[in-house]
Amino acid sequence: MFENLTDKFDRAFKVLKGQGQITEINVAETLKEVRRALLDADVNFKTAKEFTTTVKEKALGQNVLTAISPGQLLIKICHEELQELMGGNEVDIDVKGNPGIILMSGLQGSGKTTFSGKLANYLKNKKGKKPLLVACDVYRPAAIDQLHVLGEQLDVEVFSNKEEKNPVKIAQAAVQHAKSKGFNVVIIDTAGRLAVDEQMMAEIAEVKNTIQPTETLFVVDSMTGQDAVNTAKTFNERINFDGVVLTKLDGDTRGGAALSIKTIVNKPIKFVGTGEKMDALDVFYPARMADRILGKGDVVSLVERAQEQFNEEEARKLQKKIQKNQFDFNDFLSQLQQVKKMGNVKDLMGMLPGMGKALKDVEIEDDAFKHIEAIIYSMTPQERANPQMINGARKSRIAKGSGTNMQEVNKLMKQFGDTKKMMKMMSNPKNMRQMMKQMKGGGAGMPGM
Repeated sequence: MFENLTDKFDRAFKVLKGQGQITEINVAETLKEVRRALLDADVNFKTAKEFTTTVKEKALGQNVLTAISPGQLLIKICHEELQELMGGNEVDIDVKGNPGIILMSGLQGSGKTTFSGKLANYLKNKKGKKPLLVACDVYRPAAIDQLHVLGEQLDVEVFSNKEEKNPVKIAQAAVQHAKSKGFNVVIIDTAGRLAVDEQMMAEIAEVKNTIQPTETLFVVDSMTGQDAVNTAKTFNERINFDGVVLTKLDGDTRGGAALSIKTIVNKPIKFVGTGEKMDALDVFYPARMADRILGKGDVVSLVERAQEQFNEEEARKLQKKIQKNQFDFNDFLSQLQQVKKMGNVKDLMGMLPGMGKALKDVEIEDDAFKHIEAIIYSMTPQERANPQMINGARKSRIAKGSGTNMQEVNKLMKQFGDTKKMMKMMSNPKNMRQMMKQMKGGGAGMPGM
């Protein structure tokens, strides 16, 4: 996500490295590269021009402190303006009402149905709501079936009527059903439509006027770049939506939609989809996205994901086991599975400062841990609990049982040993202080996990 844009921003700021002050000449050269980076990312030309003009005005009007370099100052200003460009602050979804009604809109293939399922999952598990999914795509039976599959997977009820061909009547009946059955949020998945299709645009406008949703969301495929922004503008003129959802932000996206859409339609981006799984949905935080674009990572989001998956009581139990040197393969496997629940591995690594650039050309599969899991599952319960008993003969049997080889088993045994040593060392505050001193002084690092 945004790797190319991050790389180009990084190259632009290098122009100012070694400079003693910001001048009209060197800032103009840097911002020329920044504007080119934005245009390459498919950002609207007017938006890119206004962005660089604002940054230039702010940069030339500031004194460079001795504690920071001109490059650092320009990065700070760019961060502030990127954040403002994408909306400034996060905007929450409005689900007030009895029930709260959320209407989905967008083009065909933008990911509305999948997002509807993700939103139901988010509202149910993170907001404590009781959502009802409504299938209002009367033109594509597969969309109705897909929504039912998602609902079953999420344990969320789906309202549909394949005999009724009027989406307005289906939506009305769904709202009445929600009121009578105690659902406090209704999520209406509508058919994808082209902005030039007058009949279809009139239809969704009628649905909105009839049910009066508390929130109308425009779902857009971020991989379509500037076309997505133009489509959003046309949809907004017809149905005046409340917010934007960017899907497929984990794909080969250049970022133009995320950086342009707020300026063009003056509506906030509320959510981003970052994968196919039902929990691959994030609230859109402009400041955090600006961090990622400028290669600063997104540690806050990483910590939040970790907090959602890691149980405090389990963490205390694990700490006691580590202190007693009883950390085993069962614990190792448990930690691995919790990390997997946090999301796509490459996406998680990209949240660490500086890692986005390092991982630019690195392919990390979603099932990157499958070989490790296969090896651990091929161990007997006794071997998992007592790793020290695993000798050459046992390693050979484990390799055959897991479909791997001795080299991979030995590699995992070493990783496990290094992890165990590190955890033991980190559980001691004295060692942690020593480690921090070493890191500051550029001394020897700790064994890698």
